Amino acid sequence: MKVLAAGDIHGDTGLAEKLAEKAKKEKVDLVILCGDLTFAEQSTKNILGPFAKRKEKVLLIPGNHETIATADFLAEVYGMKNIHGYSVKYQDIGIFGCGGANIGMFQLDEKEIYDLLKQGFDRIKYIPKKIMVTHVHPTDTKMEKFTRFFPGSEGIRKAIEKFQPDIMLCSHVHEAEGIEEKIGKTRVINVGKLGKIIEL
Repeated sequence: MKVLAAGDIHGDTGLAEKLAEKAKKEKVDLVILCGDLTFAEQSTKNILGPFAKRKEKVLLIPGNHETIATADFLAEVYGMKNIHGYSVKYQDIGIFGCGGANIGMFQLDEKEIYDLLKQGFDRIKYIPKKIMVTHVHPTDTKMEKFTRFFPGSEGIRKAIEKFQPDIMLCSHVHEAEGIEEKIGKTRVINVGKLGKIIEL
């Protein structure tokens, strides 16, 4: 399975167009968007249109720039799925997620973050391969060193250690785009706005 994962589009329809074109060119099976699709709830117009136009399958979560309701609305309008607190089985892979952040306008506390990830994980735990999708990065990672303003999430760290997904995708810290590291057997990737192709 081939995935294009990206985050932090922040209402940039030109960027959305480039990502959708990349998805088509690379013939990906799935696009995963790790939140901050908008800029402070603004600029929702046509932000997912380029993916819909190319009939890409898209999973998304909210970031700290949009509410869950906005993510639900965008998913519904464009025929996509918001996996905040949910999960899906795609081919032989279970994908579960939690959007939002531990700071900012639409804040979740660490227990809520962990509980939402557990809620999604519990539905797909029988599937051998798993991808966990969040907006924020986990604590005690290289990504934290790129920012003084955005703390990592203890809830996400705990979820990785307990559930041991094969891959964990996040965005949020723009300066840490492209950084990859390991927590146990989990490959943790900050996919950033330019997107990353992942093959499983």
